Amino acid sequence: MTSGLGETPRNRVRLLLVDGHYYLYRSYFAIRGLTNSRGEPTNAIFGFTKALRKMVQDLRPDFGAVVWDRGVPARRSSLQPAYKAQRPPMPDEMRPQEEFMMALAPLLGLQSLSAPDTEADDLIASYACAAADCEVLIATNDKDILQLVDDRVRIYSTNKADLLAPTDSHALLGVPEVRAKWGVEPAQIGDVLALTGDSSDNIPGVPGVGQKTAAALVREFGSAEALLANVEKISKPGVRASVTAAADIIVQNREMVRLDLDLPLPVPVVDLMIRPQYPELIDAIRRCEFRTLLAEIEAESRRPAAGSPTLAQGDLF
Repeated sequence: MTSGLGETPRNRVRLLLVDGHYYLYRSYFAIRGLTNSRGEPTNAIFGFTKALRKMVQDLRPDFGAVVWDRGVPARRSSLQPAYKAQRPPMPDEMRPQEEFMMALAPLLGLQSLSAPDTEADDLIASYACAAADCEVLIATNDKDILQLVDDRVRIYSTNKADLLAPTDSHALLGVPEVRAKWGVEPAQIGDVLALTGDSSDNIPGVPGVGQKTAAALVREFGSAEALLANVEKISKPGVRASVTAAADIIVQNREMVRLDLDLPLPVPVVDLMIRPQYPELIDAIRRCEFRTLLAEIEAESRRPAAGSPTLAQGDLF
């Protein structure tokens, strides 16, 4: 059983965008100690490969890509030099798996994409906006991406808190789900984060203002900018004082969480059609020594290929 958009009729081609480093890290820490007979670590590769295959099975996308971080935009590092500075370096055992996974994703049918000095969420946002005629499904745990959710953009989640029933395998978070979870419209998520900050990214928040208070303020005033323009109207004296003292931080934070929506695309959307490369994929999985997964993929490779959408450039833009 699934929930959300997966149950609605398909009336658009479907584009899947996957946050590569989120799933790489999640897989690495969820599965420990897995190696092949040569002693090469394979835990992150195994978990990520299984997750990608599940997404494709759950969602049946026509187009897809795994998008990777490749540095930090200058506009963020110049605003807040400590941005993400608290994060530990990538574990040594993960580094070769990252390289392997970047090469493996295209064999699974989803291209690996990145751009210099660009974070994955900005490139994902630019692809989502460029593919204006596509139904866009984004696999990530990044709060900033929630700003993109609308009638054609949804978030793919396997987090238990997002599932409607214990038997659900995944959820697709649309406008109602984001509104219920955050208490504001998706487009206002950035305003909430401007007030709360984001400890995972080392972005400071307004002291004493948590998510519920921030959401209530954004609902009342409409945006962080409008809040700062009417700070004297904040009813609670303590909150009023905190917001007044942190005005510069709020302005900085709002720019920090703003997504870039028009970055140059490394590969046109029309060239992201999902096409597994079975001979090379089978060789790669055999090297990893994932026996059960290898048998599944070998059997899959012998089945007749499903019809692929035939799209011209004009069909997508």
